[in-house]
Amino acid sequence: MMDIAINLLASIMLAATPLLLAATGELVVEKAAVLNLGVEGMMLMGAIAGFAVAHETGSVWLALLAAIGAGMALSLLFAVLTLTLQANQTATGLALTIFGRGFSALVGAGYVGIAAPELPKLHLPGLTDLPVLGPVLFSYDPLVYAALLILALVAWFLAKTHAGLILRAIGDQHDAAHVLGYKVIRIRYLAVLFGGAMAGLAGADMSLAYTPLWAQDMIAGRGWVALALVTFAAWRPFWLLIGAWLFGAMMYLSLYVQGLGVPVPQAFLSALPYLGTVVVLVLISRDRRRIRLHRPAMLGRPFQANG
Repeated sequence: MMDIAINLLASIMLAATPLLLAATGELVVEKAAVLNLGVEGMMLMGAIAGFAVAHETGSVWLALLAAIGAGMALSLLFAVLTLTLQANQTATGLALTIFGRGFSALVGAGYVGIAAPELPKLHLPGLTDLPVLGPVLFSYDPLVYAALLILALVAWFLAKTHAGLILRAIGDQHDAAHVLGYKVIRIRYLAVLFGGAMAGLAGADMSLAYTPLWAQDMIAGRGWVALALVTFAAWRPFWLLIGAWLFGAMMYLSLYVQGLGVPVPQAFLSALPYLGTVVVLVLISRDRRRIRLHRPAMLGRPFQANG
């Protein structure tokens, strides 16, 4: 029984990591009042870039850098179109996902069924071998710990730093921030690039750690779940962690039930985490006061400097 509980906790942590990485990046993007629906596409680009570089070079660390670069490149395209050229953010984000899906499938066609190096698991002598605590706390790949650390740094940045205050001010009233002399477009560019880097890293986690292989559409909707997590958390970092663990548990349990051979249609079990996402969002949307209190007031609205 104890082994089952340990495996359950470890599996939830692993399933939650790509969601947490992508959602943390999107949280910063939306705090700057930019809505980027292209998370799924950026994750796919990060996944194939990381996998391809790992296979060709044998270095998982270069692979992570490549994944970050791929996510940032796609996010830069989004930023140019929406922030500089004033294209519609919703339409551009959807187009970004479609482009990322198609381009990653094209690039990854030659890597299907090929092995690549996996991210190494952490092993701390004396800690990893501890009963119960060792497997639960000290036996994951570095991205699991990086996701938690990045979230903590983002929470500190938003709540405790002057730069974080400026970012939140731009999200709530970009015209006032511009009058005060803050570079609204420049700051939003940086936020969007950070979001792209986190999405690319989340994609690399999928192809190098969670399921160390490349397959077309392997992100399987996790980018959309990451977007939903930001709303679920009401743009608050701590609740983002809770949401990632919750949805990670739902994804793991759907796979676990399939493995047990329970006579439930496989399509229903596969869709269960996403159905849960829809239900949670419907319930959250009914609390309009909570949304208005925490949602960046300028979210999705274009900014045009006048003078």
